[in-house]
Amino acid sequence: MLVDIGAEKGHCWLGHIYNLRGFVQYKLGFPEDAQSFFNKAAEAFRQMRKADDGPWLVVNYGNLAWLHHHLGDQAESEAYLSKVEALMKKYPSPSQDELHAEIYAEKAWTLVKFSADRELVADYFQKAIRMQPDMVEWNSTHVMGLTAFFYHSDTGMEADIFEKMRVAKEQDPENLLLAVYYIERRAEKGERVEDEARELAGKVLRNPVSSDSGMKALLRVYRKYVSIDEAVDLAEKALENHPEERYLKRCAALTLKWKIILSRDSRPKQSMIDRAISLNEEVISLYPDCSFLMKIDLASIYAKSNHTKAIAEQKYKELLKSELDPADKQRLYNHYAKYLKYDRQDHNKSLKYHMKAAAIPHQSFHRGNSIEALEKIKNTRRNSMWREIELFLENLQEP
Repeated sequence: MLVDIGAEKGHCWLGHIYNLRGFVQYKLGFPEDAQSFFNKAAEAFRQMRKADDGPWLVVNYGNLAWLHHHLGDQAESEAYLSKVEALMKKYPSPSQDELHAEIYAEKAWTLVKFSADRELVADYFQKAIRMQPDMVEWNSTHVMGLTAFFYHSDTGMEADIFEKMRVAKEQDPENLLLAVYYIERRAEKGERVEDEARELAGKVLRNPVSSDSGMKALLRVYRKYVSIDEAVDLAEKALENHPEERYLKRCAALTLKWKIILSRDSRPKQSMIDRAISLNEEVISLYPDCSFLMKIDLASIYAKSNHTKAIAEQKYKELLKSELDPADKQRLYNHYAKYLKYDRQDHNKSLKYHMKAAAIPHQSFHRGNSIEALEKIKNTRRNSMWREIELFLENLQEP
């Protein structure tokens, strides 16, 4: 159930998004939808670039040639191939050994989302930017990709990336997502960013709703460096301005989860728990195909009220019976183990589920968290299961 978000005000990658969706729809067996998205991609490029043709259409026409070839319409396929050839002659790349900058940028944008080869992504972006340095949105996306890929790695690139981010922010001052990333990195260095975060919040609220508006990233900054209460208020204000936007409902549900489950403050009010339950139930219905994590959140929220602890257990039992891949099963076991310990005070059963999570040979935060809980028992010997846990850890299979 993919829905366009922020498309009516333009989006620098909208044509690329539609190109990608067309490819995916064809592979899913929906050729008519594929053609519709390829056509929407061409129109998006025309609107964004304010021109009827240009090198940005090479990939789009290539996609249409590919689609018509697979549909058996060879004449139409050849016609689009001719258009590709004409564009490449009209807008040649600087070197015969290189693609055009527009193609490098589209390859880089796509690989950001799907490739583990981060150096290749960086190389494509750098080639595109070197050829067309005036395309500031390419550089902004490149820098945000570098931040996601390398900033907290052990490559020693943090100082270089931070400087690139500062320069990109100066070149692209309207990019609020980049601005949020920048203050988040500064906050990690120990700078006080509360006032800047609040100023950015005003800008984000005035902008059209978009997954690239910076809202979700800004809420994360609020949680870590301002306050969870202000994060809740910001999300609710955004939702008040756009009450039908499911993306903002998801953001608001996320902040309520932080307040109820992660906050170390006093027990949340029942009215807040009721609001969180209602909102999470609605969000799950709006995202039916990707609601697994939200269902875990909902069970955890039910557990925080004495009135709904039985419903929490029922929700967890339903999840435990569902068909899950190993990574999701591991995540669920880890969450259920913590629920058993903190909300049910069933310590032995909790340890059993930590063992179940750790036994799945998939490296993740949740596996590490469960192993840490087990090692604590093994080292302190404060539970009758410590010998069983010690033997389990000795024989644990590494991912």
